[in-house]
Amino acid sequence: MFIKFERIAVLKTAAVLLAAIVALVGSLSFEPAVERTAASAFGPSASFTNAPGETNCTACHASFPVNSGTGSVTITGLPANYLPGQVIPITVHAAQSDATIFGFQLTAIDRDGKQIGSVELPTQSPMQMQTIIGLVGGQTRTYVEHTVDGITPTMFGSKSWTFNWTAPATRKGKISFYASGNAADSSGSPSGDYIYTTSESTLSGTAVSSFDSDTASDTAVWRPSSGVWYSLNSSDGGFQAIQFGSDGDRIAPGDFDGDGITDRGVFRPSTGAWYVLKSGGGTLIMGFGQNGDIPVQADYDGDLKTDVAVYRPSNGLWYIWGSTSGLIVRQFGLSTDRPVTGDFDADGVADLGVFRPSTGVWYIQASTAGFRTAQFGLSEDRPVVGDYDGDGRSDIAVYRPSTGVWYVMRSTDGFYAAQFGNSTDIPAPNDIEGDGKTDISVFRPSTGLWYGLRSSDQQLFVAAFGTDGDVPVASGYLP
Repeated sequence: MFIKFERIAVLKTAAVLLAAIVALVGSLSFEPAVERTAASAFGPSASFTNAPGETNCTACHASFPVNSGTGSVTITGLPANYLPGQVIPITVHAAQSDATIFGFQLTAIDRDGKQIGSVELPTQSPMQMQTIIGLVGGQTRTYVEHTVDGITPTMFGSKSWTFNWTAPATRKGKISFYASGNAADSSGSPSGDYIYTTSESTLSGTAVSSFDSDTASDTAVWRPSSGVWYSLNSSDGGFQAIQFGSDGDRIAPGDFDGDGITDRGVFRPSTGAWYVLKSGGGTLIMGFGQNGDIPVQADYDGDLKTDVAVYRPSNGLWYIWGSTSGLIVRQFGLSTDRPVTGDFDADGVADLGVFRPSTGVWYIQASTAGFRTAQFGLSEDRPVVGDYDGDGRSDIAVYRPSTGVWYVMRSTDGFYAAQFGNSTDIPAPNDIEGDGKTDISVFRPSTGLWYGLRSSDQQLFVAAFGTDGDVPVASGYLP
């Protein structure tokens, strides 16, 4: 994968290059038709990161199965969520105690397998990294990889490479990073080397109802009678039960401290007070609102922190307390409208929106794209905004209780409808799989069962979690 002597891949240090050439010409044969072995000492050829549609470096270094050694390759520096245009330092670290030199290759792709974001390498003399272009499944991808001067261990048994990755100018949903690393022995042969692979991802916003810091939503309910939040971690199946709130409160979950973990929050209509138990530590208590207000918590200033906010039907005013911008007051809506929140233009800032049941019309004031309207729904419908196609833009959607049908206008491929639920179910759209796409889901109070439809394969998800009277936490994001 890493060093090219004609079409033979061998990872070596510059100090042994001349001897290796002689050894290889004299003792190794090669097959010109095997293109996968054509890699370079100045960096491997493209498409060896183990990303979808790719292989990994065992295509050349085949002595051991991938990830079978005692070492590893890791990707660090990625935040749980990214901001549009954010510059993020990323470090790839390869380690194995008995290896003498190391190499790597990394790529970043979106949900469609396309290259995304841009890379800036540090100025070094000599350069230890470079970028190359590859084509996978008809899609162009950019790769960051080592050079011949970037293979010497940073310290005994390991090597690190750090570069800047800039997020796209608008939200693009889930972005995945794939890396392959080589821990080599400098033997002058591709045999004896260990190959490792890894992947990490970042989202354009914290998954709803995610209490365990992964990218998937957790099955969770709030029990008004006791004020207890019950959740089941999607990452490890761990159970959580935390008392926070009292009967009469309206749940208002969100990521108020921006750490990628859902915080338990409630709005108390009787006093207009907000109570938020932050996952990072501490409790927020804030008087903001009055009886009759509807909580519409979202990130209105684009700092990845959920902001305290209410919609007042009596005057159509939105009151927002931005975590960085302070007080914002906007008039948008009528007394009979239902407020909706989402990022409809993918700029990282929540937009104001209302659904007017009397006409079935949506009115949206996007922070960048401006004002728009859409006729979508009937008077009985309940708005269920989400990113159903995973492109980083919120989609207009409604749930019709009388028929149990979901109607979604996806921003990438248009209209979609699915019959899923019955008249007594509570719609609770969430990201069951952690792929950045909102999945259709309902909670059935009569049985305490959850039913979800996975977006990746349209397979049914069923979980028994809750009892009659419980409020699904995912529904707390729907005003």
